[in-house]
Amino acid sequence: MWTSPAMRHRMPSSKCSWTTSQMQRLRELNAAEFVLSKQFSGSKERNKEFLKCERDLVRQGHRNLRVLRTKSRRPRLCELEDTLVKMLVNHDFVQVLTPILISKQSIAKMSIGPDHELFKQVFWIDDKKCLRPMLAPNLYFLLRELVNIWEKPVRIFEVGPCFRKDTKGRHHINEFTMLNLVELGLPPAQRKERLEELATIIMETCGIPDFSFISHRSEVYGETIDVLADFEVASGAVGPHPLDSNWGITDPWVGIGFGLERLLMVKECFQNIQRAGRALVYLDGERLNI
Repeated sequence: MWTSPAMRHRMPSSKCSWTTSQMQRLRELNAAEFVLSKQFSGSKERNKEFLKCERDLVRQGHRNLRVLRTKSRRPRLCELEDTLVKMLVNHDFVQVLTPILISKQSIAKMSIGPDHELFKQVFWIDDKKCLRPMLAPNLYFLLRELVNIWEKPVRIFEVGPCFRKDTKGRHHINEFTMLNLVELGLPPAQRKERLEELATIIMETCGIPDFSFISHRSEVYGETIDVLADFEVASGAVGPHPLDSNWGITDPWVGIGFGLERLLMVKECFQNIQRAGRALVYLDGERLNI
């Protein structure tokens, strides 16, 4: 169809975005979302902007690695763990350390049998032992013993690695760090409020003010209360719960588990969770082959 020069002048010009390889490179360098979503009037403008963005991001990466070497000395994941540990100890929680290898029987007590979806995600060492996919079995075991020794409420927590053959994606890794805390022996009417109070203390300590609570259905605990900050960063539950009888627990309790890499991912605006965790490609969030 013929159009006049005046009509052609009024027609909107088409825009182009980053090429696939450019987008991948910018994500590798942890470009912000507003950079990734840029649009351009043509390939010449786009390619010029790409070179500038790449150069700036590489320089920033080198600066961050110099800071790690000369000032901070420790990855942010380690510093976050230390901050949370100190905070919980100051709130009368006792830190515990339990084995990373756990028994098949412990997994079964969490209702995870061969037909359960999570069973397929477990890293089995042999037919009787596995790398723990969660901290809950060991914490249940300790609570059963401590409730006969300490006055209530009993407050304990653990920070440590867990392992799952997890779904691939920007929010999932096979080896991750969990913070699980549990408080046993509080009045039943206070459970939900106490759970949200503890979650709020954790999020504020991490420096993440924007979050919300949502009810969710868990494969293990049934009804849970999850913490969302763009995506799920924690999941909590309250008891008494049907699983409690497997461990000899009868008192009301609240418990919540946080993924530290996910918290760090939100806090630092990382494009993927691999940048926040244990890696050979990244060091403290910075790509090494920059």
